[in-house]
Parts: sequence; C-alpha cells; structure tokens
Amino acid sequence: MSKIEEVRAQMVAAMKNKDKERKETLSMLLAALKNKAIDKRADLTEAEENEVVKKEIKQTRETMELAPADREDIKEECRKRLAVLEEFAPEEMSEEQIRAEINAVLSALGITEPSGKDKGKVMKELMPRVKGRADGALVNRLVGELLK
Repeated sequence: MSKIEEVRAQMVAAMKNKDKERKETLSMLLAALKNKAIDKRADLTEAEENEVVKKEIKQTRETMELAPADREDIKEECRKRLAVLEEFAPEEMSEEQIRAEINAVLSALGITEPSGKDKGKVMKELMPRVKGRADGALVNRLVGELLK
C-alpha cells in the first residue's frame, strides 16, 4: 500500500471519528504527496514519499520554532500536527547506528587517525549511506566530534 493510500485511509477514519485536527493534518500531507506525484508525472517511490513526509515535519518544526513566545496556541497546534506526521515518517537512525556507519566509512577509507582535514572525504562517503534515514545536522555534529 502506497503512502497516499495509507494517508487517505487514515483521513477517512479521522473523518468518521470527527477528529478535525487529525483530518486537517492528513489532508495537508495527502495534498503534498499528490502534488509531488503530479510534478513528477509518475507514482512516487517509497524514498520520495518519505522525503515529502520529512519535509512536512521540518516545515512544522520551523513554524513552531518561529512562533512568538506568547502564541502557545500555534505551538500546541504544531505539536499535534507533528504527532500525526511522525506516524508516517520512516524510522530514524540512532546515534549509535550513525557512529557505526562513521566508523565503517573511516575503515573503508583507510583512515586510522582521523583529523579535521578528513571531514570532507568522510562526509562525501557517509551521506549517501545514511540519506533519508538520519538527520544531516546530527550526522555532521557526530562526524565533527569524532574527527577532533
């Protein structure tokens, strides 16, 4: 079952349960998935579907962070939206898994004593391995810690 079908089924269930906030979030996600498919002029792959979900999560987090401190209503709405969106997000890699990948890349490149100069080579090799499964900022931070 594609994400579009899954989101549509969840949206119908939310409408039946009269859960307006969940229905609106799912409707927004469904629209984003359909728009991406229309732009591509073909069905989306699982990776592309996950990319759309992650983009929606990122935008919602940015909205929550940029909301004025006195607008708790906006922040609460974003929290609820994130809870729904994260149901459809792919599982993220843990820090331990990312560290294991970093160590695998270091050994593959033959780097025994990593230094700051090696960061570019490591990142170039590492990012395709973790793309879509790990947050780029977290990966960058972990590589930076390891290469000091």
